[in-house]
Amino acid sequence: MAEEKIIGIDLGTTNSVVAVMEGNEVKVIANRDGDRITPSIVAFTDKGDRPVGEKAKRQAVTNPKRTIYSIKRFMGRRHNEVESEEKLVPYKVVGGPNDLVKVEIDGKQFTPPEISAMILRELKESAEAYLGHTVRKAVITVPAYFNDSQRQATIDAAAIAGFDTDYEIRGKDGKVVKQRMRIINEPTAASIAYAFDKKKDQKIAVFDLGGGTFDVSILDVGDDGVFQVLSTNGDTHLGGDDFDQVLMDYLADEFKKEHGADLRKDPMAMQRLKQAAEQAKKDLSSQANTDVNLPFITMDENRNPLHLVRSISRNQFERMADHLIERCKKPVLAALKDAKLTPNQVDEVVLVGGMTRMPRVQQLVKEIFGKEGHKGVNPDEVVAVGAAIQGAQLLLGAAADIQLLDVTPLTLGIKTLGGVLTPMITRNTTIPTRKSETYTTAADNQPSVEVEVYQGERPMADDNKKIGSFHLDGIQPAPARVPKIEVTFELDANGVLSVTAKDLGTNKQQSIRIEGSSGMTKEEVERMKRDAELHAEEDKKKREFAEAKNEAENRVHAVEKMMQEAGDKLTDADKAPVTAAVQKVREAIPRGDLGALKSATSGLDAAATAMAQHVASKAGGPGAEPGPTAEKKDGGDDVMDAEYEVKK
Repeated sequence: MAEEKIIGIDLGTTNSVVAVMEGNEVKVIANRDGDRITPSIVAFTDKGDRPVGEKAKRQAVTNPKRTIYSIKRFMGRRHNEVESEEKLVPYKVVGGPNDLVKVEIDGKQFTPPEISAMILRELKESAEAYLGHTVRKAVITVPAYFNDSQRQATIDAAAIAGFDTDYEIRGKDGKVVKQRMRIINEPTAASIAYAFDKKKDQKIAVFDLGGGTFDVSILDVGDDGVFQVLSTNGDTHLGGDDFDQVLMDYLADEFKKEHGADLRKDPMAMQRLKQAAEQAKKDLSSQANTDVNLPFITMDENRNPLHLVRSISRNQFERMADHLIERCKKPVLAALKDAKLTPNQVDEVVLVGGMTRMPRVQQLVKEIFGKEGHKGVNPDEVVAVGAAIQGAQLLLGAAADIQLLDVTPLTLGIKTLGGVLTPMITRNTTIPTRKSETYTTAADNQPSVEVEVYQGERPMADDNKKIGSFHLDGIQPAPARVPKIEVTFELDANGVLSVTAKDLGTNKQQSIRIEGSSGMTKEEVERMKRDAELHAEEDKKKREFAEAKNEAENRVHAVEKMMQEAGDKLTDADKAPVTAAVQKVREAIPRGDLGALKSATSGLDAAATAMAQHVASKAGGPGAEPGPTAEKKDGGDDVMDAEYEVKK
């Protein structure tokens, strides 16, 4: 029986690669056409065939609306998140604004995971032909800035393609362990390929500019085989497709000026233009000038053929793409800041992705880090090589030579009283990780709580992205703030989140795997971070008011409870000042004035203290000052009030 293998797959926007580790060497597996790189393209033909890769690419010009490329940009995305991407493709993207994206071919709709599965299946079959046996296990890479929904969509694609997403592995130590399909970040995979055999203590920056996404990760690689990601950042709307589009726009505009014909109205012409732009981009990485020649690209109004002939220099192209180059800078600087490193503290910059062949991109890397990017790895294959090494390491179990410590790119938390986002797992936390906190109810005899899960960096929950919610029912009747609800966040090694809520009184629990969430667009991520900086003072005021509101409501609750327990020891006249103070607090809360609320709360404290002293003097005991404060539950556990919804 053939030895079990776990293959490594780089499922790219433009191209995909599959590799496997044999002994101490990694083999990049050629596809059925004999090529080591497979274009991430799927076509639907009149004959009912679905060619994948180079065959699909070759027929794209004559079949543009049924040739699907750059599908990775739509993975795990909603229709209203992909308006810019939709403009770049000739095929039909369908769905309501809040629906997950689908593409329509000949009246039939396909999800992005379905299309991606066709590419994965092609790679799987190539690996099986090379290895001579069925392959069921793989390590698949994703951009570091892929969110939960996009990662889950990748796992779904693997399942559709016939890969096991849960399996058992018997390591060389003899132990059998359960393993969920590993999804690892592309920069992390690249760092493994670069540093696996070096066993050297160093800080590495991975600069990964691919076909559809840009990632940068900062890693600390130890001589003990530990690969620890210190930080990650990126832009999921920036890649080679955007550089192609710059050239396409230029060529189409110049053609219209010269001939008065708009190529954008002709899908076949635009497909030819896309291929020519992509080739010109590649040519300009190695030469100073290139010519674009597209004879008979369209016809004029008199049915005379028109030809596109244009010379483009590298300097021209770099000026056109300067705004795209500049967009690479901010994520790099943010990643360095999060890693608490200066550029000169980075020992090596590993260049990944075909776009890093562009001289201007290499120049940017040198400008930022003060050193040339490392060119000793093949930027098209290095990610798949790293994934294959990780696959081989998984088979070794406890005897593995390396250990991956990746991070989550955004803070995860829940909405608590006052609309505050209470962080559970903060940005750039090492994964896998697990975090639990105890919360309580906000109303008497509350039968259920709603746990609302958010992702983002702003202190107020509604300023972030809601990615899921669920109810925990069956809470036993009890006064407010008595039940204890334990909420647990668990983020696995793939960056996929599970949330559980448990009533510690009844042991009833409810959980959700955040796998149907709408996901996060890069624009939203950038907005969260930008808003966190620009509105820092505003956020501070919101948080201060929310905390003051929580404190005031705790005071009101404690005072009313004290008056109830005092019973007929208090006359209406005794209660009147306190009742009036309570009313002032309640009137101050909706006004949103922090000063007025604090003043009203102080007035309530004074009235409550006076009333307590009056009760004590009537009883003949010493004066007492209850000083109602935020409650602690039995046993001294810190319990935070959560604003939960009561199910009617």
